[in-house]
Amino acid sequence: MKRLAPLLATAGLLATALPGLVASPASAAQTPEYLRQKPAWHRCSADRPAAYECAALKVPLDYQRPEGRTLDLAISRMKSENPAKRRGVLLLNPGGPGASGLVRPLSMNDKMAKDVRDRYDLVGFDPRGVGESSPIGCGGLNEVERGVGGAYRPETFASDVAWARGIADKCREKSGDVIPYITTRNTARDLDVIRAALGERTISYLGYSYGTYLGTVYSQMFPERTDRFVLDSGIDPQRVWRGMIQVWGTAAEPAFERWTRWAAERSDTYGLGTTPEAVSATFWALVARADREPIDHYGQKVTGDDIRSDPSLFFSLKEASFVVKVLKASAERPTPPQPPTEPTPTQPTPSEPGAKETVEKETVEKGAIPQAPLAGIRSSAPGVDAEPSGPGQGGAPGDNASAVYWSVVCGDTDAWPRDPQQYAREAARDKVEHPLYGDFASNIKPCAFWQRPLEAVTPIKTRAAVLTVQNEWDPLTPLSSGQGLHQALKGSRMVLGLGAEGHGAYLASPTACANISVDAYLSTGRLPAKDVTCHNPPPAPDPEGAGAR
Repeated sequence: MKRLAPLLATAGLLATALPGLVASPASAAQTPEYLRQKPAWHRCSADRPAAYECAALKVPLDYQRPEGRTLDLAISRMKSENPAKRRGVLLLNPGGPGASGLVRPLSMNDKMAKDVRDRYDLVGFDPRGVGESSPIGCGGLNEVERGVGGAYRPETFASDVAWARGIADKCREKSGDVIPYITTRNTARDLDVIRAALGERTISYLGYSYGTYLGTVYSQMFPERTDRFVLDSGIDPQRVWRGMIQVWGTAAEPAFERWTRWAAERSDTYGLGTTPEAVSATFWALVARADREPIDHYGQKVTGDDIRSDPSLFFSLKEASFVVKVLKASAERPTPPQPPTEPTPTQPTPSEPGAKETVEKETVEKGAIPQAPLAGIRSSAPGVDAEPSGPGQGGAPGDNASAVYWSVVCGDTDAWPRDPQQYAREAARDKVEHPLYGDFASNIKPCAFWQRPLEAVTPIKTRAAVLTVQNEWDPLTPLSSGQGLHQALKGSRMVLGLGAEGHGAYLASPTACANISVDAYLSTGRLPAKDVTCHNPPPAPDPEGAGAR
């Protein structure tokens, strides 16, 4: 067609023969200015490879008033090195809401199979409001305000309400003119601006965690521009957003039961009980003991609520066994222990919602689950690397990730209850039905006091031939959530890694069983004929002395 173009143009036939490729002057004039931008690419920084390029676009704050205020949109790319095989662009999103994706092309460039890598320019971006894309803040939320809320107790519920209201008030006061427009639907519109700026008719996409919902919304808003989409670690679109927080409470229960069986089979190593029932009794006795009097673990006071505060713990069999063994040992010491004499691992900075990842260890964002109370103990488990702090996000305020998190979670849907007492009733109920984390999940959130959304939640009605990917034991987007995404997207296929732990399946390791199916789809565009169930390699044997302290 390129060779024929001059001839067709001479004959005056190009506009009618290739209407999708060349717009007429009249239609070009009707195209909004924000869809006619051309990025000015430049090297991102002197300490990064020259092939890693950055640019900035302008997008409307309010797409209903495109001539009004604009936001900056920071984008990055690494081009395909094989133009003969290049298909187009692959946009990358690591999750969130609130996570930066600018560095994503760097890490994915080295991880992807060459056959896949040749076909795409890898494109990263900071979503609106995040990092270098007109970042927002809430006036400096403190560490407690950056969490997702605590356990439900009737005697402290008034302070929980004050916590939730205070966050909503601070965010409204600091960024109230922008926050209503920091939503998934507007971010999906921004993706289409990126598509147009890159001169592409369609985009391909790889999104993890929250990125699966962003990709889902794009597929519904712009189905004709949706090419090869991989949605890894799925958000159930029918649960946004309160239901996705509550699923942490329901999914923690089967993970806990699985852990009790595993730990009982290794009672010689961990000493937590010889039967699942005994292991469960050991755990709950530890929680009750810490409720009466906090456990002193080398100067750190650990309460029963602290022990229950991380529902992801029991999705990692070895970490959970190690942590419970260590806390049990501390609880049984008659006197407060002295700090250990041997060097201790570096304690990681607790992840805030959607904290930005580093290039050296960039997998998937850790989500908004507060992990501070047990983070230090978990990081010292054998075979567990400490999670490093991410680099600063340009000039973004320190509470940027939290501000964006609540803006999206509260602003995408109007389904949040407005009556504080409804939260109290449901949290009390779920503390009984799902005692590990149910009350945390259902307790009051800032969304109870947030401004009403400007748009309704996105309906999922259009068929989407996309590939969904899921680990069986994913702690942040549990299996039921990934299955909900697959069922909602008619025409999709699902790749399930049986026995696989952790958040994020594709390229989580070189041997992850999902890699084969995802690589094949991204290379050929052909979905599997049916859903795929694969088996991850078994975990490495327990190191000698596992759980010793």
